[in-house]
Amino acid sequence: MTHTDTTASSSTESAGPDTGRRGRPPLLPRSGAPAADGQRPRWVFWVALAVAAVLIFGVAPLLLSEFRLNLLAKFFCYGIVATGIGLAWGRGGMLTLGQGVYFGVGAYAMAMYLKLADARERGGPDALPDFMQIAGMRSLPGYWEPFASPVFALAVILLLPPLLAFGFGYLVFNRKVKGAYFAILSQALAAAAAIFLVSRSELGGSNGLNRFTGFFGFALSDPANRQMLYFITGGVLIGMVLLVRQFMHSRFGELLVAVRDQEERVRFLGYDPALVKSLAYSVAAFAAGIAGALFVPIVGIISPSAIGIAPSIAFLIGVAIGGRATLLGPVLGAIGVAWAQTTFSEAYPSQWTYLQGVLFIVVVGFLPGGLASLFVIRRRRRSAEPDRATSATTGSAPTGSANTSQETS
Repeated sequence: MTHTDTTASSSTESAGPDTGRRGRPPLLPRSGAPAADGQRPRWVFWVALAVAAVLIFGVAPLLLSEFRLNLLAKFFCYGIVATGIGLAWGRGGMLTLGQGVYFGVGAYAMAMYLKLADARERGGPDALPDFMQIAGMRSLPGYWEPFASPVFALAVILLLPPLLAFGFGYLVFNRKVKGAYFAILSQALAAAAAIFLVSRSELGGSNGLNRFTGFFGFALSDPANRQMLYFITGGVLIGMVLLVRQFMHSRFGELLVAVRDQEERVRFLGYDPALVKSLAYSVAAFAAGIAGALFVPIVGIISPSAIGIAPSIAFLIGVAIGGRATLLGPVLGAIGVAWAQTTFSEAYPSQWTYLQGVLFIVVVGFLPGGLASLFVIRRRRRSAEPDRATSATTGSAPTGSANTSQETS
């Protein structure tokens, strides 16, 4: 009995701060200190971020052509969306299949401003956008008028997606809707938004809005201005990664994980799980809205086909392949999948869809944590080797094996 009690107590102590804390998720490691389970210290993140900044702002502009640099900026937009999905899905457990809605809100707000700016630069303050003139429209719809102001357009881009997401999320989460039911609702929202846009001729219908010539007074035909857009998108991507990291490594991040794992216990402790989940969902929508606004001048078009069900699922596939539970995994996964789609679709246009499906099935089936889990598994194995060597030398069982020690005693 004495040996069993001693072993059990030592195992509990060796378990660290993850046990014995009622109703609270595990504490995150302090900055600069190695984390449990073989995780790397925090400084590794800052080194990786510095390397990424050098590659984005220094190496890529020197090595890539104008076309490839513009293509990379497009991939960065997908990476911005992925950062928000990583927070909502990876940390909050919310399978967000409707991020195309918030991507579309930001994109159409930017597109409406750019079309009005182009029209009024060519024909004066009362000029209509070119597609409205072709359609025979006589006057500008009333809700278009405020988008002539760049301040109003930016306010819509930054505020409307998170506000919509918070309202929708709180209504759904307050009724304890989660899991597959939330995924279906969010996907239905994306389908409804795409159908609505197709029916609106004043928003371009199924063709969408395209042929933009300027961007806040800068000509998009100038290669220097397009490179400026690339730098802006790269800076926004890094800033969004830092913002999501702050959420993940804060008390809010711990509370979000607790809601994901033990929602009823968190409610019993006095927190509102619906509010916590809605805030995380709003951050994901905020990222998607900004990404959509940057997507428009980079690609030059936005249409209902870019915000429906298929694009929303494509956002999710990149996050799942990269590793939804990590910080940089969703970004790298989204950029990698978008690059692979462009590269392989050029060589094998009809086979790429099947290849993408096979890749997704393999990763989900054999690596549920995404490709980033390979590095986690490797670190854990490395951290376990010294423990095994110490156990073999001292003749004692490895720490954390309380059940094995009790059965043996």
